[in-house]
Amino acid sequence: MRNPIQVFIMPRIYNKTMTQKYPFYCLACVMGMLVFSCTSNDRKLPIYGEKEILHKEVNGKSVIDTIYKTIPNFSLLNQDSSYITNKFFDGKIYVADFFFTGCPSICTIMHRNLFEVYYHFSNNNQILFLAHSVDFKNDRQSVLKDYARKLGVFDNRWQFVTGPKDQIYTLAEKSYVSGAQEAADAPGGYAHSGYFLLIDRKRRLRGAYDGTDSLAVKQLGEDIEILLREK
Repeated sequence: MRNPIQVFIMPRIYNKTMTQKYPFYCLACVMGMLVFSCTSNDRKLPIYGEKEILHKEVNGKSVIDTIYKTIPNFSLLNQDSSYITNKFFDGKIYVADFFFTGCPSICTIMHRNLFEVYYHFSNNNQILFLAHSVDFKNDRQSVLKDYARKLGVFDNRWQFVTGPKDQIYTLAEKSYVSGAQEAADAPGGYAHSGYFLLIDRKRRLRGAYDGTDSLAVKQLGEDIEILLREK
């Protein structure tokens, strides 16, 4: 069974067949009600993804613990031609997404919106950003570097990475509960999610936000503040 947040994210992949396959309106309404029914001070973000229920004994008593799936180890080349691994993000909150520099549709809108969040947290090195290119053919390190420079990225808090097709696409689908694929009928030849994924300090998925919607991206910034207060 597909995880509920995947049903929520997948329709924003810009491919008609995939869009029709994953209805998400009910979950979107539920998430919206949860957002507006709580103030930012008392809200707690849910944890998404696959989970495992463990029964264990603590001080002679049987207790139930829930273990959530986390983002696995990875090693990808960034815009500076250096390998970036999961260690770079250890103990940090970060925002992940999938894009490509030759995207003729949503990518520029997404990253212009996200730049506002990046700039807002410019003095906080606990907040990082990770953009995965889905174009394994053309997005070499020099291309990613030029893209980052034009966007206005001025430090290493925002990483633009590339890697083998299978690695990037598997991360998208299996780990970030998102999606990426080659698609002849998609703008630019690639179908990918238009959502930003919020990952906490323990590498767990805590939220998904439509990157083309400025209000959703504003909510992302507010939810980052909630994670910063989370112990």
